[in-house]
Amino acid sequence: MEHIKIPHQQKLKFKDKTIYIEGPISSAELKALTMHERLVAFREPEEQQKALIEITSLPEGRIIIARDENTIVGYVTFHYADELERWSKGNMEDLIELGAIEVAFPYRSFGLGKKMIQHAFFENQMENYIVFTTEYYWHWDLKGSGLSVWKYRKMMERLMESAGMTWYATDDPEICSHPANCLMVRIGKNVPISSEEKFDQVRFQRRFMY
Repeated sequence: MEHIKIPHQQKLKFKDKTIYIEGPISSAELKALTMHERLVAFREPEEQQKALIEITSLPEGRIIIARDENTIVGYVTFHYADELERWSKGNMEDLIELGAIEVAFPYRSFGLGKKMIQHAFFENQMENYIVFTTEYYWHWDLKGSGLSVWKYRKMMERLMESAGMTWYATDDPEICSHPANCLMVRIGKNVPISSEEKFDQVRFQRRFMY
């Protein structure tokens, strides 16, 4: 499968700064930048940068960033699901996961997450994919945001809906383990019905619920 990647850039004004939303970016571009010290949701900034560089080396991998001069202050990742997760069991080359999204604390409340996600769908380059994300409340920054689990869930829904993603049912045990967890999906306009049917089989693996 050909993975179309159309790099582009947009400028945003953030307080007295100019923020650049860019991507999909290359490993060389990532290596030339530094990570903001407050990007610590998943691992230490230096380790997270290494993980982002690894994703750019994947044929399907793509990274969208928000940049303040030479410092990455936010990012969104897209890649195939981990081989140990149910979402890889269908061996679907057109099923892509929106894996992680993070914005450094001083740069929040400006909609950078929304702008990065929307940026990924520029010029219809994601229309050949089913793009999904699994939202688990234990990954959310409830303490830093000051939001309840339900308000945070609503915020994440609005964020994903801004790129055309909608809530989908599933019998996945991890998602079903807490009512705040959810599966959000966007089916590209070029995705064949056969892929939609296969995705349904991946979503529901307990026959009595299918």
